[in-house]
Amino acid sequence: MTICTMSLCELKSGWQSWQTVAVNIDHDCQAGGGGCPDSNPRQSSGTCILFTGAPKRIGFVSTRFHGTDGVTLEARKWAQILSSMGHKCYWMAGLLDAPPEVSMHVPLAWFNHPEIAEVQSKLFGVHVRNRAITNQINSIKERLKDELYRFIDRYQIEILIPENILAIPMHVPLGLATTEVIAETTIPVIAHHHDFAWERERFARNAVNDYLQAAFPPLLYGIEHVVINSMAQKELARRLGIPSQVIPNVLDFETPPPGIDEYNRDLRSEIGLSDDDWLILQPTRVVARKGIEHAIELVRRLHDPRAKLVISHPVGDEGNEYMRMIRDRIEDAKIDVRFIADRVGEHRGVNAEGRKVYTLFDLYPHADLVTYPSHHEGFGNAFLEAIYFGKPVLVNMYAVYARDIDPIGFKAIEMSQLVTSDVVAQTKEILTNKALREDWARTNYGLGLKYFSYAVARRKLAARIANLFGEGV
Repeated sequence: MTICTMSLCELKSGWQSWQTVAVNIDHDCQAGGGGCPDSNPRQSSGTCILFTGAPKRIGFVSTRFHGTDGVTLEARKWAQILSSMGHKCYWMAGLLDAPPEVSMHVPLAWFNHPEIAEVQSKLFGVHVRNRAITNQINSIKERLKDELYRFIDRYQIEILIPENILAIPMHVPLGLATTEVIAETTIPVIAHHHDFAWERERFARNAVNDYLQAAFPPLLYGIEHVVINSMAQKELARRLGIPSQVIPNVLDFETPPPGIDEYNRDLRSEIGLSDDDWLILQPTRVVARKGIEHAIELVRRLHDPRAKLVISHPVGDEGNEYMRMIRDRIEDAKIDVRFIADRVGEHRGVNAEGRKVYTLFDLYPHADLVTYPSHHEGFGNAFLEAIYFGKPVLVNMYAVYARDIDPIGFKAIEMSQLVTSDVVAQTKEILTNKALREDWARTNYGLGLKYFSYAVARRKLAARIANLFGEGV
């Protein structure tokens, strides 16, 4: 079997008709069922050329494309990559910040829409639903189907990319509507699954198992299923017999990270820190699975007044109980913690009080350490961001990290559910040893470039499109 080169080869002359990408046969063609035989065993170049056809009009659909949640961030990266390949990208969601000329705002698609929140509240934590609820779901589903058909027609969509709406049942009617539209139109689909119902305890007891089996995700012709880690791939095959491909979360490692500039130079003073303080950044929402209590315990055990924990994001969509527990832990630990969600946004600007708003990428250059003590993650965006910016990371050995990321060889402070004395000692060493920090940064950036760059996603997306349209290799 000839192994293709790992580099991207693109036609640079206008993308008028064809697009050419070099792919890895073993990982993309063979595993994806694309049928990439070694038709010329005498060829010695080791490169096969994948023709992905004329540029397509691609429609992204989800409950929201807004802010900095993981699904939104990865969808934007895919759109950036696909656009660089010559495709046109369009957006449909219930909460949306895409330009109006390339997007369609459908309020009913938002999982926090009052009508949706009301029906969703009757589906989980119970084991039976009545006929009225079924009728309500079907009514909403039909209205959403109308919107999906309008979206496809308005932008002449050729490929649909449902972002997580066929994986996790945050919006059951939208998942059902999308499934039925796919079945009725046979439109080519790349279904991007970030996390599944069986991965979340709150969906275990439910009154919609029939819907979950039908649409989360569906087994239909013309769908390329994509997951973000190998555990999800294996579980999807085991539970439903659905084959899928892994495209991990990625970052633009080919482009060096931004640093401290005139705008963000004052960030430390703006949030009340001095240049000598250790800015220990927790770059996540405040939800239970993020394990922020471990970051609090680490800072407590450092016993150093320079250690300041900075939490960048607000409370998530899972209630306020965890935040109350976190505030109790902070009070007991008697440490300095800054909640700065009101100072962090998607874009630079000012908030309602007229104070400067920074982006997450303004924060990272100032950080001395990044904490990522999550109990569970679909992948690990914050980990990739930390190594992109050359920052040392404390990471809990959650399952996906242990299986898909750790074996690559990243240098990190690793813990297994407990902040041990060894973890504390490693943290003190990395905070006070500049040469060690620089060595870790060089090693980690090189590995990120090799395994989690845009080139990786570009190559794999090209193979998915080739599979859908039957283009030859």
